[in-house]
Amino acid sequence: MDQLGIHLAMDAGILAILGGLIYWFLSSRVGAQIKSAQEEAQKKTEDAAREAENIRKAAELQVKEELFQRTKQFEKDNQRRRVEVERVENRLRNKEKTLDQKIDQADKREKAFAEKEKAIEQKIQALERREGELGKTEETLRRKAEEISGYTADEAKRFVIESVESEAKQEAAAAIRRVENETRETAAKKARQIITLAMQKCANETVSESTCSVLTLPNDEVKGRIIGREGRNIRALEAATGVNLIVDDTPESVVLSCFDPLRREIARLSIEKLLADGRIHPARIEEVVKKTERELLEHLRQEGEQVAFDLGIHDVHPELIKLLGRLKFRTSYGQNILYHLREVAQLCGSLAAELGADVKVAKRAGFLHDIGKAVSHEMEGTHALIGADLCRKYGESAPIVHAVAAHHNEEEPRTIVAVLVQVADAMSAARPGARRESLESYIKRLEKLEEIANSFKGVEKTYALQAGREVRIMVEPDRINDNEAAVLAREITKRIEQEVEYPGQIKITVLREKRIVEYAK
Repeated sequence: MDQLGIHLAMDAGILAILGGLIYWFLSSRVGAQIKSAQEEAQKKTEDAAREAENIRKAAELQVKEELFQRTKQFEKDNQRRRVEVERVENRLRNKEKTLDQKIDQADKREKAFAEKEKAIEQKIQALERREGELGKTEETLRRKAEEISGYTADEAKRFVIESVESEAKQEAAAAIRRVENETRETAAKKARQIITLAMQKCANETVSESTCSVLTLPNDEVKGRIIGREGRNIRALEAATGVNLIVDDTPESVVLSCFDPLRREIARLSIEKLLADGRIHPARIEEVVKKTERELLEHLRQEGEQVAFDLGIHDVHPELIKLLGRLKFRTSYGQNILYHLREVAQLCGSLAAELGADVKVAKRAGFLHDIGKAVSHEMEGTHALIGADLCRKYGESAPIVHAVAAHHNEEEPRTIVAVLVQVADAMSAARPGARRESLESYIKRLEKLEEIANSFKGVEKTYALQAGREVRIMVEPDRINDNEAAVLAREITKRIEQEVEYPGQIKITVLREKRIVEYAK
């Protein structure tokens, strides 16, 4: 029993020691974790404080930068406003000075008019006095004449009338002989009278074509969208249309520069559609330009139909109508060819009516006489012979074909209609303000520049821009490499120097662009 108590006491002691050891181990372990947690919490607190300080400093910098930018923009706007105010003040001062000068001139004129009016009143009074004196003198002379001649006033009138009738009969007989001798001379005068009457009936407006068009924009922010990132949109527009886009400081406007009015119109309509649609990027630009070109050609066909309808000319072949519509954007020495055709048709009709010829045939021949100019840049030969071939091909009658071929004496005129077309063509071209030689020479020079560049192999497109001061050439990237492009630019430059006369210098730009397109399906 004693041994059992001893063993139990020993086990209890051992258990107490083990419990103390376990308590010490767990106490030390928990303390270490608590200390670690406290250190980690202190570290996160310090990191959060540093991050908050960084955020505060970044916010202060951003606010300062924004304040600097706004201050800079305000100063820039203020400077622009000051310049504008100074410009307006100068303009007002000039107008005020001009107005003062005009007021002084008006005062001087008013004084001069007053002096003249006073002098005129004095002259009128003198004339009235003189008129009264002349009336008295005339009555005195009439009485003396009756006394001397022995005739009363009525008897003297009858005597004078009989004498005048006798002399008139003798003069009439002489006049009849004179008229018979002057018949041939009056024929020329009559012809001139007919031509003058025909010109008076034709009073079309004079059309002056220019090489620049101004496109009005809704606001200046649109200019950036037209230019695009790094200029890609404006390059795509110029490449697709062949028109030079000038985006400068002119408010809410872009200048389209090209000698070909058809290209300018396509570019103008395309930009308007792109701005209305809102999607402006190179692929969309090419799509819109092609669509606009098709729509414009259809519009030109309708223009040709409208002019033919206005002139009363019917049953014209649809292909001829298309060609006539294209002439709305072609000029000859500055004269719009479609308006020229309408004018010549009206003149031919007026002349034919005066001479008793077939008015319908004459108007039709005059309307079609320059149709060859619609394709003369695409075919060999003169526009008169090309136009005659087109009329023959599309079923026009033999008199019409002959009149078209003979209007510049490529054929000898054999009918009165052919002669009338020649006369009307000359009248339309020779009237004051109808043509400008300088514009035609300018267009021919630009066409020559494009023709020279297109004659080289590997050239895909050529555009003469900036009034002929730059020739922009697009080459086929698969046929021309970078080194060959440099050689091509030099060879084109030499050809232009040898064959074209021009003022100043011409910039030759060769563009080689390789575009790869894939579609994800």
